[in-house]
Amino acid sequence: MPVSLDYFRARCRQLLLTLFARAALALCLASPLAANAFTPFVIGDIRIEGMQRTEPGTIFGQLPVKVGQQFTDDLATEAVRRLYATGLFSDVRIETANRVVVVVVQERATIASLSFSGMREFEPKGMTDSLRQIGFGDGRVFDQSMLEQAEFELRQQYLAKGKYAAEITSTVTPLPRNRVGINFDVFEGAVARIREIKVIGNEAFTESNLLGLFKMTTPGWLSWYTDSDKYSREKLERDLETLRSFYLDRGYLEYKAEPPQVTISGDRKDIFITLTINEGKPYKVTSVNLAGNLLGLENEVNTLVQVKAGETFSGEKTNATAKSISDYLGGLGYAFANVNPNPVLNRENQTAELTFYIDPSRRVYVRKIQITGNQRTRDEVVRRELRQPEAAWYDSGKIKLSRDRLDRLGYFKEVKVGTEPVPNSPDQVDINLTVAEKPTGMINLGVGYGQVDGVILSAGITEDNVFGSGTNLTLNLNTSLYNRSAVLAHTDPYFTNDGISRTTSVYYRTMTPYSNNPGMYQVTTLGSGLSFGVPISEFDRIYGGVNVERNTIGLYDNSPLAYREYVFNYGDTTTAVILNTGWSKDTRDSAIAPTRGSFTRLKADLGTVNLKYYMLGAQQQLYVPIGRDYTLAFNALFDYGISYSDLQYPIFKNVYAGGIGTVRGFSQNSLGPRDLITGTYLGGSKRVVGNVQFYLPMPGTQNDRTLRWFTFVDGGQVFGTDGYGNDTAIDLSKMRYSAGVGLSWVSPLGPLQLSLAKALNAKEGDNLQVFQFQIGTGF
Repeated sequence: MPVSLDYFRARCRQLLLTLFARAALALCLASPLAANAFTPFVIGDIRIEGMQRTEPGTIFGQLPVKVGQQFTDDLATEAVRRLYATGLFSDVRIETANRVVVVVVQERATIASLSFSGMREFEPKGMTDSLRQIGFGDGRVFDQSMLEQAEFELRQQYLAKGKYAAEITSTVTPLPRNRVGINFDVFEGAVARIREIKVIGNEAFTESNLLGLFKMTTPGWLSWYTDSDKYSREKLERDLETLRSFYLDRGYLEYKAEPPQVTISGDRKDIFITLTINEGKPYKVTSVNLAGNLLGLENEVNTLVQVKAGETFSGEKTNATAKSISDYLGGLGYAFANVNPNPVLNRENQTAELTFYIDPSRRVYVRKIQITGNQRTRDEVVRRELRQPEAAWYDSGKIKLSRDRLDRLGYFKEVKVGTEPVPNSPDQVDINLTVAEKPTGMINLGVGYGQVDGVILSAGITEDNVFGSGTNLTLNLNTSLYNRSAVLAHTDPYFTNDGISRTTSVYYRTMTPYSNNPGMYQVTTLGSGLSFGVPISEFDRIYGGVNVERNTIGLYDNSPLAYREYVFNYGDTTTAVILNTGWSKDTRDSAIAPTRGSFTRLKADLGTVNLKYYMLGAQQQLYVPIGRDYTLAFNALFDYGISYSDLQYPIFKNVYAGGIGTVRGFSQNSLGPRDLITGTYLGGSKRVVGNVQFYLPMPGTQNDRTLRWFTFVDGGQVFGTDGYGNDTAIDLSKMRYSAGVGLSWVSPLGPLQLSLAKALNAKEGDNLQVFQFQIGTGF
């Protein structure tokens, strides 16, 4: 039979009251027994015995009499009561002889240490700090009732995590010098799982629709991954707030919810939740008004109002309007602006008059910005990311941008910004910026598998914040069946004070044809590069640089004639100086699993010395959120390369298509021209690729964007030379198309993508591959 949580709370309260009553009774009995009756006398002296740690002044301060005053039974009883009340003593006696009052005390033991065994859910330090807040910790006086309260507090922490089977057993060990050590032995048990969630009182929306909003669910086929069926008080409170917001966003201004009824099974393994709500009726907005001190900015503020008369009231739009107005005023220096929306209800007509009351408060400027917590990172590395200057008007937008820029650095696990008024200067504030550093060095040893590359071994050493200077140093080694690479790179994001970045690199690469290629060859590249990036806005950057490469092609008996022709014209070893430039703009909300924003890149490479060619490239990605759960993604890729000498375009600079990343359903790098003799896939100097992808949440993951499934349509083709002067121009009628479904997972090894695709217009000779997967791919 399920037992109510309210029953457990009542039992805990009853236990605490019983303990308090017993302590009070003991105190009342101890007082009269501690002071024997005597004839009143004038005190000649007061002595204290039994002290070890307590200062004499502490005891004298509690005594109701002084030397020279008359001492009576009542005063003796009061003295004993006061000394017991300090909680410092386990025994107090008062003795008298020859006009001398002797106070004999026995001090309580102090807590020397706290330890925990069997605790995995919480960090011991965090739990120690939590107990200290209730007055129980090392250096504090030991008291049995406080120990029981500490055990109760520990249980409450585990109850909040849904671990109702947790058991706490304490052991008190006496130590020298009247001290004790306390150990809490914890049996955590399993998290109680949610077996049932009921909603009572809903009329406008079905129970399934409402439960679909919740992060908590009953057990499902992906619960092992999401833990959505594990109960915790915090998760329940978040879901209740989500439910409330859902109704307010749809105009239900009188929505109310009773406290949730949470019951637990007798074995403490299953949770049953019942939610009782009163929806009320939806309200329409008849008018939207602005009131208060608008600073003469009525027109500007009106443009920020998202709520319109005649619409159903929306809590989301109302809150967004209040925030937009507050942020707008904050950008003008009004750091303490307050905007309060107030809907006045007409219950008879189910309408509401909405008024935004605006109080800009006073305008302030920033006196100074104080940075704390950067033990390793240099102060200048932090300050160069700040967009809010000192001795300037307060700007909330610039402060938020500063915090976001510091977050994106990756040096800190937490960035907090606080505003503190300057004493006696009502028009000034100080900005307190507190950062918590995290390790920025990383050693990576990995093993992966690609359907084409086979086993992939990787090793890398990366330090994002070398000696706290804000520069990056990286060494990466990768090897697979067909490709090997080693790259050493150093990036200084602030090579100049204006934010111009500089990257220097040395690299070594070898490439052999994939297993589905019948011809054999090997391309080896040794090079170094130098590039600079110039920010032109918060999201835009232009870059340019130069690479010096030495390329060697090794031929075999079965090498493709296209590569033999290249060696005949260029030789087996060439040197190239490649100039590159480009522009990029990135407004995506995440580089790994974006849901909104765009990414644009234009680039150009110009080869000189032995290799005279140019390659132009463009890419555009767009992510459009559809509601809260879905994302529609577009990707377009275009490359165009050509030789500007009498020789053909360098064949090993070709681009490829086919497989994950371009056109799924076709084998990796299998599209485009093929060698006329061996049939080897050659790639091409021109490429056109387009993708449309629709992301959906995985059932049971509750909108976890690290695990999503998707449907897609791909199209693409590669055009170029076959090595015999037959250069194929771009012909969109030769495009290949495919469609299918896939899975995207940000795994511990990197982004993992699985796809099941069907080629829509395959031609004879095309190499098809229905199922494909890869770790470390993007779109």
